Amino acid sequence: MKVVGLTGCIGSGKSTVGEIFAEMGAEVVDADLIARKVVEPGSEGLTRIIERFGPEVLDPRGGLDRAKLASIVFTDNAARTDLNAIVHPAVGKEILNQLAELDKKNFRGVAILMIPLLAESGKDRYPIDEVIVVDVDDETAIKRLVSFRSMAESDAIARLAAQASREDRLAIATYVVDNSGTVDELYPQVSRIMAELVRDIV
Repeated sequence: MKVVGLTGCIGSGKSTVGEIFAEMGAEVVDADLIARKVVEPGSEGLTRIIERFGPEVLDPRGGLDRAKLASIVFTDNAARTDLNAIVHPAVGKEILNQLAELDKKNFRGVAILMIPLLAESGKDRYPIDEVIVVDVDDETAIKRLVSFRSMAESDAIARLAAQASREDRLAIATYVVDNSGTVDELYPQVSRIMAELVRDIV
């Protein structure tokens, strides 16, 4: 099994690239989906978030109101550090569990770990062989967040500022996917990378 980290800034199109890898036969482990799971109602993660941030971060059904929580943590570095300390260890543990399950099944393909904050958290936390960075400039990412996620421009800028710089992400890249164009332009890039990844698998 070849384990590959897939990362990029918010608005870069990581999910789309991950879906294309899945179409081409990769197993995708999505840290964002896991992050939602570890703060579901009744979870230890949500209990600790309520203890730290108060019940006002809950929605009417008792689930986590991610927009409310985001409005707090993306304007307060200490709050964001506290949230990361709650969520990241649980997410990391589940990622390793899913890799272990693939190993038990004797999976011999490409496992893509889709981790938005890979540059920030350090790729050495996971048994990663290669790193793929989905790259766009900040201006493009902000436009996409405003257009496709209905995010206020100031919020989009704050989210980007809270992440690693473009230069820091590119510094850990084995492969770079340029997503400044259309979805159709992603396919040949992903196909080329996938061909190189599977060629090395014994």
